[in-house]
Amino acid sequence: MTAPALVALAPGSRDKRSSQTITALVDEVRGLRPDLRIEKAFLDQARPDFQTVVERLVKKGHDEIVVVPLLLTEADQAKVDVPSAVAEATARHEGLKIRVTKILGLEACFLEVLDLRMREALKTARVRELDALVLAAAGSSDALANQSVARLARVWGTHHKLPVTAAYASSAPPATGEAVRAFRAEGRRHIAVASLFLAPGPLPDRAAELALEAGAVAVSEPLGAHPEIARTILARYAVGAVELVPV
Repeated sequence: MTAPALVALAPGSRDKRSSQTITALVDEVRGLRPDLRIEKAFLDQARPDFQTVVERLVKKGHDEIVVVPLLLTEADQAKVDVPSAVAEATARHEGLKIRVTKILGLEACFLEVLDLRMREALKTARVRELDALVLAAAGSSDALANQSVARLARVWGTHHKLPVTAAYASSAPPATGEAVRAFRAEGRRHIAVASLFLAPGPLPDRAAELALEAGAVAVSEPLGAHPEIARTILARYAVGAVELVPV
């Protein structure tokens, strides 16, 4: 019996750096599971789009697909856009079974990736001392999504024994610049900002710009393609594949 195909479904961006990063991440996943049929797809603004990928898989004989949404928080895309795209695909292809897993989310192991990107940024900026951190995320109109970022910020701060503030690039305060200025008002001068984004794009660019304007000493790159994230994608897939097995 052929294993279900895995589709890593990303939001999509016109920024080529974003799609290149998703491609690299999916390549990491393929490297871990060369036996699986693994495809990337985008909800919009980038190719290939989800419907095109599903069409391709169906033509290759796949009748079971596990979709792993590459989203860090439960925002509107997870609650509206992904289910809508899957409903359209199943309506188009009779007999096709699609299981959507939990989103990628904010796993504690991602803090290791966050630390790696931060060390790279501090080395580039030649910074050896820190007295505060800001965790910058996309932001959402969904309060629960923002709270998940704030919780991760508290865990990260406890780990490093430093004060940490969660900041958002859109939809919710504080912005990264505001968070940096608030720390500076307390007398802190060595403030670094970690980019809790999966891939580069306009939002992380804006968050970094505001942070540096406000006096941040370093801003890390987004999480990007990393084995920890690839392993999480496969863990989500494993659960989805089991759920497709008839009881």
